[in-house]
Amino acid sequence: MIVPDINLLLYAYDSASPFHAKAREWWETCLSGSELVGLPPVVVFGFIRIGTNARAFKNPMTPAEAARHVRSWLAQPVAQILEPRSDHLEQVLQSLEKLGTAGNLVTDAQIAALAIEHHAVLHTNDTDFMRFAGLRWFNPLTGAASAKLRKH
Repeated sequence: MIVPDINLLLYAYDSASPFHAKAREWWETCLSGSELVGLPPVVVFGFIRIGTNARAFKNPMTPAEAARHVRSWLAQPVAQILEPRSDHLEQVLQSLEKLGTAGNLVTDAQIAALAIEHHAVLHTNDTDFMRFAGLRWFNPLTGAASAKLRKH
């Protein structure tokens, strides 16, 4: 299973991003492929929150446009909302305690915990995810991958 990070989804829909073409191709390939795509609620809401923010984008999406994109993803047979397991909160709290920080990493810790819980590979362009023990990650823009993926 693939779990996309917010940053890649935003690149895929932001034509002004230098990563747009590659991210768009990656996302279309994910949605048309055979591997499951798990969408954490925090990723979906992060996409909407940031993608509609005029401070983040010169031409932000409208809420209706963002919602339309999300609905189109979920209409694909491989896409599903990724629900947390019963111990999700504890996993996130333990990750933050081990890192000794929270702040901007709280959302990342939630995404990482969900990917680990579901034995998924997180696709991201954010190097902060390297800090989460046990997380398998892949950067589709550079080809970089966690050691756990490179060994397979």
